[in-house]
Amino acid sequence: MPSAVIVGMQYGDEGKGKVVDYYASEADIVVRFQGGGNVGHTVMAEGQTFKFNMLPSGAVRGKKLVIGNGVVVDPEKLLAEIDMLTSIGKKPDLLLSERAHVVLPFHKVQDGLEETTKQGVGPAYADKAARFGLRVVDLMDDEILRQRLGVFVPLKLKILKEAYGFEAASSESEIMARCVLYRERLRPYVGDSAEFINDALDKGKNVLFEGGQGALLDLDHGVYPFGTSSNTVSGAACTGAGVGPRRIDKVLGVCKAYATRVGDGPFPTELKDETGERLREKGREFGTTTGRPRRCGWLDGVALRYSARINSVDAIAVTKLEVLGGLGRIRICVGYEYGGKVMRGFPSDLKIQYSCKPIYEEHEGWDDLSPGEWKEVCAKGYDALPSQMKSYIERIGEIANVPVCLVSFGSEREATISLARIFDKGTEPCRLQPTERPRRQAGNGFYLGQAASG
Repeated sequence: MPSAVIVGMQYGDEGKGKVVDYYASEADIVVRFQGGGNVGHTVMAEGQTFKFNMLPSGAVRGKKLVIGNGVVVDPEKLLAEIDMLTSIGKKPDLLLSERAHVVLPFHKVQDGLEETTKQGVGPAYADKAARFGLRVVDLMDDEILRQRLGVFVPLKLKILKEAYGFEAASSESEIMARCVLYRERLRPYVGDSAEFINDALDKGKNVLFEGGQGALLDLDHGVYPFGTSSNTVSGAACTGAGVGPRRIDKVLGVCKAYATRVGDGPFPTELKDETGERLREKGREFGTTTGRPRRCGWLDGVALRYSARINSVDAIAVTKLEVLGGLGRIRICVGYEYGGKVMRGFPSDLKIQYSCKPIYEEHEGWDDLSPGEWKEVCAKGYDALPSQMKSYIERIGEIANVPVCLVSFGSEREATISLARIFDKGTEPCRLQPTERPRRQAGNGFYLGQAASG
């Protein structure tokens, strides 16, 4: 039952879309297990750029796609993505969980009034927890749908009016009509996704579980309340897809070579200077979904080590290394100073996170190359990388105490060096090179093998 989970290790935007697309070449099935329309994954392939909010990133590979029960589904976005792929001859082979909850127009209105992403994700998860939510399976039956909307719509109208002073124009009949349209178009895709996934694992299929956002935005383990409304850590693959924990073989964490985050909240390594602006412009650090500029800073090793532990990460993919090119010196935060003491653990106390001072170690930088030059380097393999970059990559693995299995430069598939196949099994631990000093072997074993095809 070969299976792997790919999760972000920072505040999201780590480049998971590309990594999932890359390793999807080895997978039979790609499963999305949490989040909603606020998740943005970008994939560049076949000379085109694909931006997904609902479909798993394996869509471009033509893989079997599953949207699990842990996702809150925006029907309009999902149908738009299906139509987009269908229009270019890539109609997705999709299974949508009948237990997934649905984002309705009222959720987006409420989200906008609360000045968040306006995607309706937070209110949809709140209704799910309060047991007022509407599931995909509820869309499929007129009697149940009318019953659920009869409770849901008056409640939402009252909340919007009394809590926000907003007079909603939509009526119960209008929402019903819209839900019927969703039903007719979504019906061919709806089924029991948990049964399908477990059966596939029983048959030895390669299943790749794709997370959205990053561990530091997790509802329980992230920087609360400056996070998201779902669990973004690897354990959520079990609850969000309907598989037991013993069915997960490996966990791959995706880490950007520096740090970014969107919105408010503490960010100890943030750079509010020319270097931070340089990272933003060169890295094109603007939200896929919202377009908001991202705050940028040095890589936070304290947060990275914490994320590796709570996700049980077996190996790391390091992305966007090209963005650091041309910087004379590069820093990594290895601890926090607070109240005259050095902290190595990631604090839950916001007061500490806002007030601590990062303790940095410096690394020698490398030359700035064009995208085409980085692709040429990647074609030659890991040995062709600048020695300073290899030292930096090695240090990231040491800090997280897990091996690095992939390095990425930009958005194109070809700008990638893979050091292990994600579903291979063997006896050699995954490490950068056989001649390198080996680090701790990954618990479930990422093993060196021939690089996956781009």
